[in-house]
Amino acid sequence: MPDDTQKPQKTLLLIDGNALLHRAFHALPELTDPKGRLVNAVYGFSSILLKVLNELSPQFVVATFDMAAPTFRHEEFKEYKAHRIKAPQELYDQLPLIKDVLKSFKIPIFERAGYEADDLIGTISKNSEVKKENLKVIIATGDLDTLQLVDKNTFVYTLRKSIKDTVIYDEKAVKDRYGIEPGQMIDFKGLKGDASDNIPGVPGVGEKTASLLIKEYGSLENLYKTKNLEKIQGKLKDKLAENQEMAFFSKKLATIKLNVPLEFDLNKCAWQNYDRNEAGKLFIDFGFNSLLRRLPGSDRDVIPAVQKEPVLSGDPAILTTIKKWHQDKIFSQKIYEMEKKLIPVVDHMHKTGIKTDSAHLAMISKKIVKKLEALEKKIFKISKKSFNIGSSQQLSDILFNELNIKQVSLRKTPGGVISTAASELDKIKESHPIISLILEHRELTKLRTTYTDALPALINPKTGRIHTSFNQLGASTGRFSSYNPNLQNIPVRTKIGREIRKAFVAEKDFCLISFDYSQVELRIAASLAQDKKMISIFEEGRDIHEATAAEVNNVTLDKVTSEMRYQAKALNFGVLYGMSIQGFAESAGVSRDDAKKFIKEYMTDFQGIASYTRNIKEHARQFGFVETLWGRKRFLPNINAGDWRLKQASERMAVNMPIQGTAADIIKMAMVDIYEKLIKGHEDILRMVLQVHDELLFEIKQNKTEYYLPLIKDIMEHIVELAVPLKVDVAIGENWKDMEARF
Repeated sequence: MPDDTQKPQKTLLLIDGNALLHRAFHALPELTDPKGRLVNAVYGFSSILLKVLNELSPQFVVATFDMAAPTFRHEEFKEYKAHRIKAPQELYDQLPLIKDVLKSFKIPIFERAGYEADDLIGTISKNSEVKKENLKVIIATGDLDTLQLVDKNTFVYTLRKSIKDTVIYDEKAVKDRYGIEPGQMIDFKGLKGDASDNIPGVPGVGEKTASLLIKEYGSLENLYKTKNLEKIQGKLKDKLAENQEMAFFSKKLATIKLNVPLEFDLNKCAWQNYDRNEAGKLFIDFGFNSLLRRLPGSDRDVIPAVQKEPVLSGDPAILTTIKKWHQDKIFSQKIYEMEKKLIPVVDHMHKTGIKTDSAHLAMISKKIVKKLEALEKKIFKISKKSFNIGSSQQLSDILFNELNIKQVSLRKTPGGVISTAASELDKIKESHPIISLILEHRELTKLRTTYTDALPALINPKTGRIHTSFNQLGASTGRFSSYNPNLQNIPVRTKIGREIRKAFVAEKDFCLISFDYSQVELRIAASLAQDKKMISIFEEGRDIHEATAAEVNNVTLDKVTSEMRYQAKALNFGVLYGMSIQGFAESAGVSRDDAKKFIKEYMTDFQGIASYTRNIKEHARQFGFVETLWGRKRFLPNINAGDWRLKQASERMAVNMPIQGTAADIIKMAMVDIYEKLIKGHEDILRMVLQVHDELLFEIKQNKTEYYLPLIKDIMEHIVELAVPLKVDVAIGENWKDMEARF
């Protein structure tokens, strides 16, 4: 009898290294590891790698990369990709680190001079061994160039708007999007071209026309048969006839090679037993602690190194990192001891969680939907057509082609499209009424997808609480990060943002109490700089921003306007963050000349701050690092770089890190003290539920609030002694929004 049992189809994962590197680099903000190296692309690439490995569980994995040498396409067409702006050096500097990640996962890397990664992918995907084994091939990439390879066994796994937003293209998905079969994509590009690769195509033929022509005639060869070309009318026929040679040449440039000479052995690409310890150690070196628990086959009990001492409660990988950073002289002995003691505090917060009202979130979501619908109507009325507001390409076309909005100072994306990032649109929001509507639509959409629709699914059905995870080593300054979900970035300046906070409530018979350090970074700056004028302002209990406004504008306090105070506030914090003249001008809403005058006057009035900024930059240039008051270091390898952008970024870090890092150290010391002296053993009446930058949120039994409130405030205000006294604002309420100030 025939054997009807069918072997399960195995999966070969092909990684388009360069495409994912570029997407990760441009998608994520600047991120440095404990040694000061820029690693945003490494983090993004690693996150995508873990996502595909965990989701797809492949039996075989291969990574491919371009090489620096020109390819056969460049030799045939010197303009190929010639218009592309060369990626910054800090992107290329991360390529070896990404290859280290792949090597730690035992993933073989294929490169070949004269060919692109896509050609290697095409060749491997159609390899005879792959076909013989009837493998399911999934191409992980950051673009759509490999759609032409899709067939019944080949799929493209690619990114949409972010590294978390992915989609898989099969034959049907390609046809649904373009109206043609995957194999016809090269004919499609022969007509339309590809702006990102500078493939010319036929001038004047866009996506819609190219799709219709290929759908009707099947291929370029058939389209250009005399009898078929004659059927086409008007200018389109002339364009096609005049550019026949270019159409076929463009098709050739777009066609992925399937016969690159490679020594490919499928058995050597088997992905089974990678060394989790090796991968984990590398992630610790990079400071990617949040990725450790995502390692395939990992759980909270798996740590990347064997411990010689008992592991404290909490995430054991954190202790490994703390010990290593102490050994590497990144942590002083004091910081090392403090971070160790903090582990059970973080574990307490995670296990406690915070009670969340899902009904309130659902109500806000409905309000947001109505607002979005109203905004869409206004936007479509102004643009005189409906379009996908979430598509940056369509939005760019509407704003700058249809509405002809001036965009002189706006940057372009790597694909040559004018950027519609919020930071770019902010520059031109006064130039057309549609811009502010777009920005509002974008903000509401983000609130809905990130919070009101996402948070209910994260509520633990047994506890009714959200148990967010905290990473005490989440930032190089020492600050916490919060994830799954991130509760540290809920906006408080917008009405709807504040309404979201209202969904976080106290348990029955409990209340929420917020303890928030007041202007702690400015107090630290005054102390570190020993700025006599700023110290006296704080000691006298005056409003620091009002006093600064009076100083830089040379007026008495009673003459300070709200606008002056706003500008002074931007200046105070701008100095802490090493803000440039242009940055301050944009933040304060003043001209560049006025910004220059304000900063000069500020540095004259607050000479201690001026000396501090000069001295700390010089220290960084001389020693290559800066540190907090108690010895948390941040290395700055680019502080003496020849590239002025890298140098300026490092100088900003040099000024800011000792201040922000010292603030992080202070609140961490306070958390340890409060937990050990007040919470431990009394969790039934006192709980620490959230840490948000300079704020601690507690849930306290109602009949015990008056007892604990002054104790917590006293610990926080006297955990350290600075030249300027620390001040903590206290507020109490039934939810995180409606809180009444107490001190």
